[in-house]
This record gives sequence, structure tokens and C-alpha cells, in this order.
Amino acid sequence: MTQSITHPSPRKARAVGFNHVALEVGNIDEALEFYGKLFDIKLRSRSDTDAFIDLGDQFLALQSGRKQSADDGRHFGLVVDDKEAVRAILEAEGVEILPGRFLDFLDPWGNRIEIVGYENIQFTKAPYILKGMGMDDLRKSDTAIQELTEKGMAPD
Repeated sequence: MTQSITHPSPRKARAVGFNHVALEVGNIDEALEFYGKLFDIKLRSRSDTDAFIDLGDQFLALQSGRKQSADDGRHFGLVVDDKEAVRAILEAEGVEILPGRFLDFLDPWGNRIEIVGYENIQFTKAPYILKGMGMDDLRKSDTAIQELTEKGMAPD
């Protein structure tokens, strides 16, 4: 007769958020020029093969050497303080805005990025982080606050 032995399950870690997103690009200088046209960026550090753009307590990592084909559905949502300002710059720069209900585009290396307005989503930066970023005037919409309230996460 076989006896089964039960082992206690290890504690599972809880995902807290994202520290950074890494994008493969063809050339670091060209990538910094492209993203610098779209956004007010602050460079954390860089080398010949990578660059790190500060996003307050997070960052965007750019790494040279894009090898895969252009993204289709795979993307990440980049939160901004003014979604319509990004739309205007994309149009002025001749960057194609992808069809659909979101503000998505492909960078020159095929990375798909969705632009998301801070006020309309649950993602929230701590007040001291926003202050350090010079964005302490950002506010959430009533809908976003209601969504957070329903989860017991409403800002004070």
C-alpha cells in the first residue's frame, strides 16, 4: 500500500507592481531622440548598449539589439499626465496611431506602446513620488477613485 505524504505549500509571493519595462531598440541614440520627442524624459544612466529613463520610482530600460518582429497584441501601457499631448506629437511626427479604441503606436523598432492617462486608471503614484516628479497636481477622476474605493484602496 502506498502512502501519500503531504508537504506544506510554501508561501506564495504577491506581485506588487513593476519596477521597469525593458525594450529592445536598434540604436540607443536614435531611441533617446525618438522618445525625447514624445516625452519630457530624464535619463538615469546610459552606455553604448543601454539607457535608463526615469519614471519617478520606476524606469524604462532601452537595450540595443532588437531581434524579433514588430509587436502585434503584445504591448505595455505607459502612463502619462496628458494623453492628448502625446497624440498631438505622434501625429506631428508622422507616427501611425494604431486602429482601436486606445492610443497605441509602434516605435521605430516595433515595440507597441499604449498611452494611458493617469487620471482615468487605478494605478496610483504615492504623493511624495508625484511631488518629487514635479507632478503633485495630478488627480484621479471620480471613476478611478470609485474603482479604488471598491477595492479598499481609495486615496486619502
